[in-house]
Amino acid sequence: MSSMTESKVTGIIQSLSGLENDLDSLNNKVTEMKKQLSIKAQAEIDKLLEKTKEIATKEAEVIISASKEKATAESAKIGQEAEAKLSEITSKIDSNFDEAVRHVVSTVLKA
Repeated sequence: MSSMTESKVTGIIQSLSGLENDLDSLNNKVTEMKKQLSIKAQAEIDKLLEKTKEIATKEAEVIISASKEKATAESAKIGQEAEAKLSEITSKIDSNFDEAVRHVVSTVLKA
């Protein structure tokens, strides 16, 4: 009986040893899968980051272009207003020039 008991114990030990080896193998596979998953996740993160940068760049270009157009239109409007004011001032100077000359001559002659 003792040899039968030893044989059962030996079988159990061998089975446990096999299970331990299987667990080690599974742990190694899980570790490798974690590494691969981490690499894939990082690659996906990099792709998404690149796409986000592209989208942000395009959006920034649209905003800059719109701002540039608005600034150009505003500049043209200011330029037109300045031209109108300059014409008005020039017209007033021209219309009052003779009177101003007469006033200066009169003032000089009185002195």
